[in-house]
Amino acid sequence: MNYGEVGKKATYKYRQKYDLLQIRVDRGQREVISQHAKKRGESLNKFINRAIKETLERDDNTIQNSSIE
Repeated sequence: MNYGEVGKKATYKYRQKYDLLQIRVDRGQREVISQHAKKRGESLNKFINRAIKETLERDDNTIQNSSIE
């Protein structure tokens, strides 16, 4: 096996661990979001994943708290 074949196999194996999600934002927002992430020492991908996770947790807590009342 040459390096190209090994690299393709490794890339394929890596990509199998993740789902790909594409989003669209208003023109110019990518840079705003990217700069915000950079200020926090995060990559754009890491920031977006954290924002989604925190929003899901917050929304779940809101639903749970409203069902208690």
